[in-house]
Amino acid sequence: MGFRINNNIAALTAQGNLNKTNSGLATSIERLSSGLKINRGADDAAGLTISEKLRGQIRGLNRAILNAQDGISLIQTAEGALNEDASILNRMRELAIQSQDDA
Repeated sequence: MGFRINNNIAALTAQGNLNKTNSGLATSIERLSSGLKINRGADDAAGLTISEKLRGQIRGLNRAILNAQDGISLIQTAEGALNEDASILNRMRELAIQSQDDA
């Protein structure tokens, strides 16, 4: 009596296709949940490199904006101090003229 091995090619093919579909579905769900097209280097290595470079530039530009705002605040503070000094000097001039007129 011979030993016979049966296999079901259709079932194996269906299982392989199901695994591919599940893998694609998992990738799609990951992208949807993160909101990113590239979640890891394996998704698109060149795209990830470009993305990280752009993110670095954005961080640098945001820092530059904050620095510019700090500079504007400093200048406004200095302007306020100079206006106060000018006001004091004008008052001193008025008092000096008034004291000369009284003498």
